[in-house]
Amino acid sequence: MKTFYGTSSTGNLAEAVKGLSAPKLIIMTTGADKFEAHVEELEKLYPGIPSIGCIAMGYDTKVLEKGVAITAYTEGVTAAAGVLENVSVAPAKNIDRLIADIAKVRPGQNNTAIIDFCSGNDACVLNTVSGLLSKHHIELMGATGDAGKVSANGKVYPDGMAYAVIKNEHGKVKAYKENIYTPVEGVRLLASKTDRSRYYIGELNGRPAKQVYMDLTKVTEKEIGNQTFVNPLGKMIGDDICIVSLKGVEGNGLTCYRQVNDSDILTLLQMNDIMEIAQKTVDNIKRDFNKVSSIFSVNCVFRYIVLNDKHELGNYLNKIGSLGTSCGLIGYGEHYNGQFVNQTMTCVVFE
Repeated sequence: MKTFYGTSSTGNLAEAVKGLSAPKLIIMTTGADKFEAHVEELEKLYPGIPSIGCIAMGYDTKVLEKGVAITAYTEGVTAAAGVLENVSVAPAKNIDRLIADIAKVRPGQNNTAIIDFCSGNDACVLNTVSGLLSKHHIELMGATGDAGKVSANGKVYPDGMAYAVIKNEHGKVKAYKENIYTPVEGVRLLASKTDRSRYYIGELNGRPAKQVYMDLTKVTEKEIGNQTFVNPLGKMIGDDICIVSLKGVEGNGLTCYRQVNDSDILTLLQMNDIMEIAQKTVDNIKRDFNKVSSIFSVNCVFRYIVLNDKHELGNYLNKIGSLGTSCGLIGYGEHYNGQFVNQTMTCVVFE
């Protein structure tokens, strides 16, 4: 497959797509101020071509903090794009659209992926589509976009999940998840008095969640919001860990960026060596692929902040880019197959 990546730091869409011809699928990230205009313009430039978009910063080996970024696949793929609407209240309402688009692409064994952009209610949306992933051997990665908007096929949707189904005609695909945090030894936390609608944790191990976190991290209440960069919580799912970022304090409890339920087992996480973990990701992909044609990824905005603060952002993106053509976006929540995670990098790799 062949990948096109173009940008314009001034938000000039014509500049960003210069040289792009005969695309099979277009993925756009752009700023909130020009999102609607860019969605309309992109459809006029490439009428009828499957496309999805969201409000976010794009990147290849460097981040485009302002402007518009275009990723397009031009050869070796079959693609379809669409949207699930009203996902905050009825995520399964339009599931027949996704079923039809999967059938249109005709996925084979481990050669098809879904890239999705969601405006919110991510966990429920991913749960809705998870059965289709396993049934058709489809990998999924995606992100929460900014400002509660996504686009699909030339239209903007304020409460939706925009998706692209991509079949690699000449090789396999596989999704990966990278976590730069590991559990603090000996910390096991049982969540209770939670409120799923507010992403709220009232108690941990039968004590006020705020106080438990402060005791474990030795920070003050005012420092809790920033401490999530160093010590997020982790939700244990079998042998896997899903990162739970802390938003802040509410009363004696904690608010988060993803749901935690009563009786969930949590742990406190600590940061590891970022570049060492990036090398492990590269090594894992090399073991699975003799040749990489393209990588599309999402890095959480919290990872972006950490990498910037440590002056490792360029090194990190170049490390992943050493595998082959690599591009993606900075997201506000990450999707890995059926999981909704925080402070994570997820990607899909095409052979």
